[in-house]
Amino acid sequence: MEKKAKPKTKKRVSVLMGGPSREHEVSLKSGKKVVAYLHKEKYDVCPILISKEGHWEREPHVLANDTDVVFVALHGAYGEDGTVQSMLDEVGIPYTGSSAPVSALAMNKFLSGELFRRKGLAIPLSFLVGKKAWRDERDAVFARMKHYLSFPFVVKPNNSGSSIGVHMVRNWDEFMSAMYDAFSISDHAVIQTYIQGTEVTCGVLDYGWLGSEYALMPTEILPASSNFFDYGAKYDAEGSREITPARFQDHVLRAIQRVALEAHRAIGASGFSRTDMIVDSRGTIFVLEINTIPGLTEESLLPKAAEVSGISYQELLDRIIAAALGK
Repeated sequence: MEKKAKPKTKKRVSVLMGGPSREHEVSLKSGKKVVAYLHKEKYDVCPILISKEGHWEREPHVLANDTDVVFVALHGAYGEDGTVQSMLDEVGIPYTGSSAPVSALAMNKFLSGELFRRKGLAIPLSFLVGKKAWRDERDAVFARMKHYLSFPFVVKPNNSGSSIGVHMVRNWDEFMSAMYDAFSISDHAVIQTYIQGTEVTCGVLDYGWLGSEYALMPTEILPASSNFFDYGAKYDAEGSREITPARFQDHVLRAIQRVALEAHRAIGASGFSRTDMIVDSRGTIFVLEINTIPGLTEESLLPKAAEVSGISYQELLDRIIAAALGK
């Protein structure tokens, strides 16, 4: 008499989306796509909406009773800065992506940039200005910028995602406006030299442990709606044109991949990341920032690069979950 095969046990995956950040709507798009594409024969999928006020449909301590792994599809503050990760750590639920301390460091553009610089990676010349210094010592800030920088240069909030609040500044009036915008988002603004060159990004995946990282094909970014890869260029349907693999010789593509891997390792990222860079006319690769929860929408760069690398969207999600469970 034949023995009946034991039914496979599905993993219970709770997908977090939304959240109290300016990227709430983008997060909903990412989360809904993750829910739609997670393999229903492998996973019991439960979408969890976090409101703009930070209210969870099911609180973390409740999820701890029936969730095998949380898929964090949150972007921006709260979701990428270590807040949610700390909450999940408290109740002991595995989750996708990087740890709370790594997430917080990656979200801090100035500190993560300084880490990359100490590790030998090229970054734009960068200055950090706080709200108090801007209020009380504005003349000194202006004098410093005039001494070290020439137009155009870049102003951005120190801890925001999706290029929200990023400005290319061409005169001192624009500088004033850009600083006020940055301070409406963050307590600190980062001011950087503008690197003229080709914008590229490169995704990295791993199996959940140090030394298992591998880079996807780099993507070249050609913004259509602005001079750089801002929020509109990222998320508008015709905001930019992306080319994967990027149009460089093979040795440059490999160098871009090496830089992305070094950034991933340097910061201690886990599961997946995407590093944004600029390659200047001399071939120097400048790291702009690392994203520990890259977008997963229809327009997002990581899924597109994975597909070119032979990894379907569904398989990409499988690998991200496997990495979370393999930590």
